[in-house]
Amino acid sequence: MAERAGPAALQISGLNVYYGASHALQGVDISLDHGVLSIVGRNGMGKTTLCNTILGLVPAASGSIRFHGEELVGRPPAEIARLGIGYVPQGRRLWRSLTVDEHLRMVAAGHSGSWSVDRIYATFPQLAERRNHGGGQLSGGEQQMLAISRALLVNPRLLVMDEPTEGLAPVIVNQVEDMLLNLGQDGEIDVLVIEQNIGVATAVAPEVAIMVNGRVNRIIDSGELSADRDLQQRLLGVGRHAHDDTPETPAAATTEEAAIREGPVRIYMSNPKLPTRWSQPTPVHAIEQSARTVTQGARRAEHVGPEEAELRPLTSPGEAVVLVAGTLDTKGPELRYMRDIIRGNGLAVRMVDLSTSGTHSGAEIPANQIAAFHPRGASGVFTNDRGTSVAGMTLAFERWITRQTGIAGIISAGGSGGTAIVAPAMRALPVGIPKIIVSTIASSDVRRYVGPSDIMLMHSVADIQGLNSITRKVLRNGAEAMSGMVQGLRRSRQAETGEADKPAVGITMFGVTTPCVRQVTAALGRDYDCLVFHATGIGGQSMESLVEQGQIRGVIDVTTTEICDMMMGGVFPATEDRFGAVIRRRLPYIGSCGALDMVNFAAPDTVPEKYRGRTFYEHNPQITLMRTTPEENTAMGRWIGERLNQMEAPVRFFLPEGGVSLLDSPGQPFHDPAADRALFDALEATVRQTSNRQLIRLPHNINAPEFSAALVRTFLELHSAGRAPRGRSSRQDRWQSNAR
Repeated sequence: MAERAGPAALQISGLNVYYGASHALQGVDISLDHGVLSIVGRNGMGKTTLCNTILGLVPAASGSIRFHGEELVGRPPAEIARLGIGYVPQGRRLWRSLTVDEHLRMVAAGHSGSWSVDRIYATFPQLAERRNHGGGQLSGGEQQMLAISRALLVNPRLLVMDEPTEGLAPVIVNQVEDMLLNLGQDGEIDVLVIEQNIGVATAVAPEVAIMVNGRVNRIIDSGELSADRDLQQRLLGVGRHAHDDTPETPAAATTEEAAIREGPVRIYMSNPKLPTRWSQPTPVHAIEQSARTVTQGARRAEHVGPEEAELRPLTSPGEAVVLVAGTLDTKGPELRYMRDIIRGNGLAVRMVDLSTSGTHSGAEIPANQIAAFHPRGASGVFTNDRGTSVAGMTLAFERWITRQTGIAGIISAGGSGGTAIVAPAMRALPVGIPKIIVSTIASSDVRRYVGPSDIMLMHSVADIQGLNSITRKVLRNGAEAMSGMVQGLRRSRQAETGEADKPAVGITMFGVTTPCVRQVTAALGRDYDCLVFHATGIGGQSMESLVEQGQIRGVIDVTTTEICDMMMGGVFPATEDRFGAVIRRRLPYIGSCGALDMVNFAAPDTVPEKYRGRTFYEHNPQITLMRTTPEENTAMGRWIGERLNQMEAPVRFFLPEGGVSLLDSPGQPFHDPAADRALFDALEATVRQTSNRQLIRLPHNINAPEFSAALVRTFLELHSAGRAPRGRSSRQDRWQSNAR
């Protein structure tokens, strides 16, 4: 099967589902890049709930489900199906009065693709023989074939199958298994299959995910699971229950080992009644009612694995708290000092301990709870090496915070190590959530800490090592600033007007494309919230970060100049992921070649020696611009063209033949028609143009009124009433709703 680029077919992160008070899915993480993934587990472990949640039939309490980068949580089932997901439900759910042929042709009438009714009959000859029989006249195996065929006729990109071989005769099981193998090898449809038959589950997929009590206990190689009968019996065997997997304290256990097993733990029995092969899945409420409580100690941090990481709500639904996060073993007095000030201002506060020493701090969210979210569990954090411990806690904290809701703001204090730990997690929060770091490194180059986010860094002046006349003043200012921002946000939300509901459009600008952007914002400003980003490398990243979060629903990427600096070593470079958020979110894209005529360097004496003798322009004493050559423009055109080819939503990329900047017009120092022509020709040679993906040449300079008018007209066409951009993502709504 050929490798495919782009986001994973299915990416589930931190998924939580409740039935009343019962926690059915508990922080589920699953990734299906491409091909087939099997999920196995006893009855009542949450497998069918997982399927129904993916399809939108059961609401998710929190977490993310992304299908080729598109968020599914919050979408209705019909919309999810239209995105390209087919479903074979447990129990078949056929119409008894319709014939086989009527079933198939009814579905096929609304869809086109490689799967047709004729191909179905060729794949399942039994259905061809029974084409005039009603759904109620078919055997169980034939009904299952029909249910699978119905899903295939939708020509989905992802097929979700819940117990496809349940109750089938061995010969039919083999046929379904062969079909799944063929789908995986052909690569035209990705498959997530829930399967009790271990032989089928391991045969059709290279990896198998095992669900236990609403969690993914582990993901294991199919060959390893197939060969390990003891593991099959221990995790999946009929008649064994969840409490069978709870290790007993060895007779020779030391006092310390026994002590860590104290404390209340809920133990769930997957099958409260002895099952048979005809048993239906045990309802979640029955499992909850039959659960028993045993005493088990708070385990030491190093004994907690990623599959045991518990997602505990920060606060009650609808409420929000301020997090004070940091290494309490070294900065405890300073962090608690800020905590007390924020609490004194009437705000709810939670302490988050990010220490890597393994000591207990009394924080509401202890270090071992955070560390459990490391991919290797707490063992990936609590090592004997400080560097790897800090890196491990950094990753664990970022993974933990992305699964939380109800965060009103977050504040920290520390040196370079503490700042490095908290910054990635803060960057993962949506723009608008207040974020403050009081840090010793705040007066240096902080780009790698702040990135494209809205983190505020306050210089601590004195080292954060104890409370004194200086640190008290600075820490108090930080705590009061956090309190003021949170309270101010609450007041502003209460006073929100319709202005906040205008859909946001991201627009990129440089000084030499300012007239174009001003004309665009003047035309759209009445109906759209125009967010202008300075194309200085971090500006493009900021725009794409908001696209990724769902806060921007339209893009007019006038100024792509950051590509010049990325490829030629300038000071305002993009990353290799430029345009990546637009690709993953499948957002309609309007772009142009703004300022692709220049590479930015600092003062003239900083220009690399290899560029001596080129055409330069001194923008100011600290910024020197270098004109790009035809060869460089050809390389940029190819790079941009390849990224445009990866976009699945409508693309309109404009080529201003009259010049790509103010400096690239007749009589100006960077006017070079040959260089521009090389750029445009490379784009046209690279971009696979279709009715959906178009390059548009205009005989104007990029700052001409006619050019900006064309951008506006095209934007309004792509974002007409039928496909109007939505305001916020569901995740952003949850953050802001909980912060009120």
